[in-house]
Amino acid sequence: MSRSTAPSHAQTPRLWDISPTVAPDSPIFPGDEPYSLRWTAQLSPGCPVNLSALTMSPHVGAHADAPLHYANDGRAIADVPLDTYLGRCRVIHALGAAPLITVEHLHHAEHELPPRVLVRVCQRADTTWNPAFTAYAPEAIEWLAARGVKLIGIDTPSVDPADSKVLDSHQQLRRHDLRVLENLVLDDVPAGDYELIALPLKLQGACASPVRAILRELP
Repeated sequence: MSRSTAPSHAQTPRLWDISPTVAPDSPIFPGDEPYSLRWTAQLSPGCPVNLSALTMSPHVGAHADAPLHYANDGRAIADVPLDTYLGRCRVIHALGAAPLITVEHLHHAEHELPPRVLVRVCQRADTTWNPAFTAYAPEAIEWLAARGVKLIGIDTPSVDPADSKVLDSHQQLRRHDLRVLENLVLDDVPAGDYELIALPLKLQGACASPVRAILRELP
């Protein structure tokens, strides 16, 4: 007599939330607009809902820069195609790399690079403004683009140093038509391959957009 078995259910893929909480004390570039929230309506006998209004730079927290951020003729974030922000991604550890991520920090993980690469340089992502954060060397971005990478990310506020006036790494993004994610939190993410989901909002005319960036375990 044969014995039937109940069908097994596939395990739900693990998710890593790689976005920091956006709050009034979120670290921002000096002079940028911080996050603030006010209530425009609150539950009461005459009001059935709570309603809030937000003020913030689109560069607060995890965000996607639009080409408009670093080129006057670049596309605003609402006009950037979404496909690059969704798909296979590699997390590369370059812990301690400073002041710049160089090609030497990436060589060990270059085999069959997917179109998206996030580099972790922080043991723990900064929760206060740190002007000495690590950025990308322009040559590292050029090297990644030559290997078919279409999106890069980092767990610091920018791919360029805080005091840069020429934004050489952002200009490499422009030349190679790469997308970028900044201010990620990769503290607990092992090196390896994942599915990235980090869609920007369709903000008309904006130079960037917040994202709720996550990584999903591959099957």
